Order: sequence, then structure tokens, then C-alpha cells
Amino acid sequence: MQKEIVLAKNARMDFEKRHEFLVAIDSDGCAFDTMEIKHKECFIPNIINYWNLQAVSKYARAAAEFVNLYSKWRGINRFPGLVMVFDLLKEWPEVQARKTAIPVAQSLRDWIARETKLGNPTLKTEVERTGDPILKQALDWSEAVNADIARMVHNVPPFAFVRESLEKLQDVADVMVCSATPIDALRREWEEHDIARYVRVIAGQEIGSKKEQIAMAVDGRYKPENVLMIGDALGDLSAARVNSARFFPINPGYEECSWENFAKRFLGDFINGRYSAEIEEKLIAEFEEFLPAIPPWKK
Repeated sequence: MQKEIVLAKNARMDFEKRHEFLVAIDSDGCAFDTMEIKHKECFIPNIINYWNLQAVSKYARAAAEFVNLYSKWRGINRFPGLVMVFDLLKEWPEVQARKTAIPVAQSLRDWIARETKLGNPTLKTEVERTGDPILKQALDWSEAVNADIARMVHNVPPFAFVRESLEKLQDVADVMVCSATPIDALRREWEEHDIARYVRVIAGQEIGSKKEQIAMAVDGRYKPENVLMIGDALGDLSAARVNSARFFPINPGYEECSWENFAKRFLGDFINGRYSAEIEEKLIAEFEEFLPAIPPWKK
């Protein structure tokens, strides 16, 4: 199947609709087991380095892992996730005792509040417009993260039953990658493992949030009940809900089991109208138990 790549400059997703159903799939932590290596080996070391958190590195690591991997904020865009790490550190008594300066990064917070496309291209434009040193620091950090990901993250295959699911979907649904990851990384990972050919559109952070990506893809083409988001984070659930789409959760730590259930049962149920609201809500309730709001050091 010929794939179409959505680029950051695209205002619309001008792809040809081939089926009555649309399935949007998150990438990191959902289709690929890449969340752990990306955050633990690429994001977090660069947070410590670029934001001068060496004196509280073990706390910075714990805070960043909680926000990005083990909490209700799992899958959050990197920039809001970064300031959340700062906020957790600032209120941590052990960090306060070390009298380490935790960044406020107010200009970054202001940019996050007013910008809808939270990615390096828009941040670079803002840096060039304002010359703000904090925004430049954030851009340098983000670019370093991307460079480390490109260098380090490879040979990580999709979870078991992802390929089987895509093979079954190709005859009954249009499939899109819906992600907060930069598009170059998405394209590289999906092509590396020869599964991009099952996908109509690959959408990354450059064209907006996941809810915006789904809205652009739907754009009058599909009935809301014929749209399904598959994800491993509450942000994925929110993106589905905003667009009146259905949601199928991939449970963190039990990804293979979730994908096997989808491939063998729930894919067919969705296409045949048997994926009821009651079944969906039961799966979501189980899913939410994996994503706490309170970090373990506060309990």
C-alpha cells in the first residue's frame, strides 16, 4: 500500500480516503517499545546536562520518569513535560535541602501557553523572533534529545501483534500514525521495520497536537463512530474524546497482551459494530489504574 507522509508545512491531510474506517495509532510506547530508551537514555541525561541539575540528578531522573513514563501524564509533549519536572523538583523537600536552583523557565511556560504546535520548528521561529535565552536553551536541549534519539534508538521492533493488526487493518480501514514525536523520527522508525507501508498518513508534533491531527484527518471524511484511536496515554484518550472518536487502550507494561487482544478480538468488534461503549469504558477503567497522579515519593 502506498503511504503518504504528512509534513510540518501541511495545513491539511490531503490523502485519499479508501475505507469507511480510520484508525489512528500512537507510536512511542504504543506501537514501539521506545519510551523507556528514549526517556532514560536521551531525554533525561540532556535535562540534567542542559538545565544544570547535576546536584539533584537522581531526583531529576525520578521526576522525569514519573511524568513521562509512569503517571497520568505519560506521553505528554516534551516541553510541558519538562516544566512539570521542574515543578516536581521545586516542591521536593530533599531537593530544597540541597539549595539547588531549579529553573523557572517562565518564557518557556509562556510560549507553551500560547503556542498550539509545540515542536522545534515553532520554537526555533520564536527564538529567532525574540532572542530569548531560555527559549534558546530549551531549543538546544530539544535538538540534543533528537540527535541522541537518531544516534541511539534503532533496532527496536514494534510490539508483538502490532504488525498482525496492521496487516488486518489494511483491508478494512485507513490507518494513520498520530504522535507527539517529530515526524523525521516517526518516519525513520516505521520505515526501518517495514510497517510504514500499512499506513496512509504519518503525523508528528509539527502539525499540532494529537487532537488536532485526528481532526485534520477526519475533516468530514469519516463518521465519528468509525474513528478509533489506539494509545497508551491519557492524552491519547483525550484526543479521541475531543473528536467523538472511540478509544482502545494499550496498557503500559502489558503492551503485547493489549495488542494481542486487539488483533484477535477487538479489531473485528470495532469494524463490525460490536465494540460497545460498555466494553470500551471497562477497558479504559482498567487502563487508568496504570497511570497514577501522585508520585511514589509523596505517598
